Amino acid sequence: MKETNISIGKYRWTICGLLFFATTINYLDRQVLSLLAPSLSEEFGWSNTDYANITAVFQFIYAISMLFAGRIIDKLGTKKGYILAIIVWSIGAIMHAYSLPVGTAFSTFMVWIGVGAVPISIAGFMLSRAVLGFGESGNFPAAIKAVAEYFPKKERSLATGIFNSGSNVGAILAPLTVPVIAEYYGWEFAFILVGAIGFIWVIFWFLLYEIPSKQKKLSKAEYDYIHDTESQVAEKTATPAEEKVAWFKLFGYKQTWAFVFGKFMTDGIWWFFLFWLPKYLEAQFGMKGTDIVLPLAVLYSMTMVGSIGGGWFPMYFINKGHNPYEGRMKAMLVIAIFPLVVLLAQPLGHITFWIPVLLIGIGASAHQAWSANIFTTVSDMFPKKAIGSIIGIGGMAGGIGGVLVSKLGGALFDYYDGLGHIQTGYSIMFAICALAYLVAWSVMKALVPKYSPITDL
Repeated sequence: MKETNISIGKYRWTICGLLFFATTINYLDRQVLSLLAPSLSEEFGWSNTDYANITAVFQFIYAISMLFAGRIIDKLGTKKGYILAIIVWSIGAIMHAYSLPVGTAFSTFMVWIGVGAVPISIAGFMLSRAVLGFGESGNFPAAIKAVAEYFPKKERSLATGIFNSGSNVGAILAPLTVPVIAEYYGWEFAFILVGAIGFIWVIFWFLLYEIPSKQKKLSKAEYDYIHDTESQVAEKTATPAEEKVAWFKLFGYKQTWAFVFGKFMTDGIWWFFLFWLPKYLEAQFGMKGTDIVLPLAVLYSMTMVGSIGGGWFPMYFINKGHNPYEGRMKAMLVIAIFPLVVLLAQPLGHITFWIPVLLIGIGASAHQAWSANIFTTVSDMFPKKAIGSIIGIGGMAGGIGGVLVSKLGGALFDYYDGLGHIQTGYSIMFAICALAYLVAWSVMKALVPKYSPITDL
């Protein structure tokens, strides 16, 4: 097998590496606010509901934009679409550093249109999060489309797991760097420095990426290997107008709804961990600033195991004779059981903060394993020309689920904090996090009980 891989070439893994670094940057930019939230909440007087509203703006704009991001990626192509996405979200990340002047203008505009005054700090961060969410919505539709272009079906979950592990690396690097940068240079510089990294990635993507049929660095043997399990004879290179698939037609398939429901139920869980864990460690254990560096670094290091291992796991069943979809669904059922350990985070948290950190780490790791596989169910079922659009529709559903989870969390934490029992609020949220995956898998399996590829688009 090693000799075969050498002879056919490995350029597809260079593309996977670029997707990995883009996703790392994506999550670095996304997480800066959550790591600075305890100190920013203290500086600007934010309540849990205020912070929930700021994060909800990101999730809402991300959700709505995902619906169009996939279409834009399909229309512009993976190369141009990805460049546009990362430039926009990098600008949004840097805007956070100028949230006060931006907030003044935005708050004035809100009054002018009759919505009412919004506190300047909240308004500025809301607008910055909106731009960030709009740009970041393009990452996964572009990345999944690139994987479908460069990998045969049997390798797609592994490639997806590898590039998706960039979210874990970003989540690890963020607590190791952001609090330190903020402590020595100020919170504004943390947003600027992290946001600027995206512009460096654009240069490499521009130089190294092209669709396989036009990629001079790709050998014919590797091109043939990429397509050897496809039903089509050659990669489609039709014009954007010819590749366009009507949204309403996509909504007519149960396969679309299975993906949509799975994303709706589970995306918000990951975002809850990402946006609220620093606040949780502060509220429950009095940790803030650089105190959270080690526990968060350990927790997100655990998630890399889930991301890469989850990408490999279906191959165990596929190699035993199951088709890709059946193998993926069997793997996802096993994966969905692991988040149940999060139910023990609060009951055992009084012993040491490391117990909830490790248990939540297992749940977050399971999410990444789940994510690597749920994305790949789309390329299993749909032709390449529809993948970006389907990913966009599912991403919108996941974003809406994230908004609901964030708003529910903020309301619960303020309510129980007022009663002096904020830990009860976290117990409720952790229960939701633990059970969501089994519910999602059950509905997905009911909608698409067996492998049913779409052939009439």
